[in-house]
Amino acid sequence: MVIAPKMVYNYPMRTAARKILFTLLSCAVLFSAAVSCSQSEPVITFGFIQLVYYQDNEKPQERFSFFIIPEDEDGIENLEEIYLYHDRSQLRWHIKSDDWISYVQDGTTWIGTRSIAIDEDELLPRGQFRAVLVNKGGEKSERSFTFDAPQDPRFPFPTLEINGGMYTASSAYPSNHLVCYDEQGNYVFSAELAGLSGSIADLGIPSRARTAALWAEDAQYFTSAITYVISLR
Repeated sequence: MVIAPKMVYNYPMRTAARKILFTLLSCAVLFSAAVSCSQSEPVITFGFIQLVYYQDNEKPQERFSFFIIPEDEDGIENLEEIYLYHDRSQLRWHIKSDDWISYVQDGTTWIGTRSIAIDEDELLPRGQFRAVLVNKGGEKSERSFTFDAPQDPRFPFPTLEINGGMYTASSAYPSNHLVCYDEQGNYVFSAELAGLSGSIADLGIPSRARTAALWAEDAQYFTSAITYVISLR
């Protein structure tokens, strides 16, 4: 008669202990899963380097456009910085998430910059490059890229004139586009030029476009040139 009350008294205690143990184990599993996710390495699935010649008063200035397709289990917003190295020249460029350009093309997100440059009197290096992608957890991955464009431009720098509703371009590049901007300098439209002269009205340019530049491209060598922006009027 004395034992029964003790058994009734201890049963809820054992049940509660089991619940607490189960809860702790569950939390441990969830915590472990969260930690393993945050420690996953980001991945550079693809990327490219493009050399762009920008018009300047004395001579064209070189800049690299560098973009990658990144992957991270915690999303693109978990990525923090990109480094681009040219080890042979001991050069390094650092691109922070606040500074890089992000755009979506055909459902794929690209991140990178169009502003990689060195001193005005020096050419950008060619050859082997190494990109390192780092996420907010400090995990990183790297991938190598090769850029072998000729040291000297293959074609003379192009020119563009617009007068009386007509455009005239001078370009030996295989592909040429008229790139248009609004009053604030925002990109609004691009038209491929079938010929190096013609009517502006035939290009289907939106009415909000106010200025334009000639973008000339040599896709074989990932090289382009862009002229100064001039008025469409």
